[in-house]
Amino acid sequence: MADFISIYTNTPNPKDLLHTVKVLENGGVIIFPTDTVYGLGCLSNNLNALDRFAAIKGVKLEQALLSFLFEDIRSLSDYVAPMNSQTFKLVKRLLPGPYALIMQAAHKLHKPFQKRKTIGVRISDHPLLQELLKLLSAPLITSSLHDSDEILDYTTDPENLFQQWESQIDLMLSDGYGNNIPSTILDLTTEPFEVIRVGVGEIPF
Repeated sequence: MADFISIYTNTPNPKDLLHTVKVLENGGVIIFPTDTVYGLGCLSNNLNALDRFAAIKGVKLEQALLSFLFEDIRSLSDYVAPMNSQTFKLVKRLLPGPYALIMQAAHKLHKPFQKRKTIGVRISDHPLLQELLKLLSAPLITSSLHDSDEILDYTTDPENLFQQWESQIDLMLSDGYGNNIPSTILDLTTEPFEVIRVGVGEIPF
């Protein structure tokens, strides 16, 4: 049975953080708050967790539109191709923040991502994630959870989210009602960059 933990956004309990780390490092799949909508996630270096994540989302990891959730910009170096100065300035300007950036993947990513030419990159400014990612052995793979109601699109009530996904996850972290507007997606592999989805983040023209 999955655990449900209520957290304080700005001062997460260290015991809750360590419990979350244990769940993730042991191959768990969790739901957690972000600076936009609630997300589903697991460690990007745990194949068993990734298989479960893919099954929940009904996707193939090699092709799916997923994001790697990083601690900070320095953490990108092993996952994205070297950036020119213009791209680096833009990334530094936008992150951390409510953006998902499509970027050229590094030459050799680990399995099962080794064939990907691009990856999604997120660095959230949510205090919980800022603290949690410092303790993990790898970035998280994450994706938003769409509501079954086409009108709602995203579930904002954590209790409803937990009820819907409890049988498929190991842990839910709740900090109350979430946002119902997702991140803004920008494709930085093109010049000029392309706006894929308009969300919370302002378009940086």
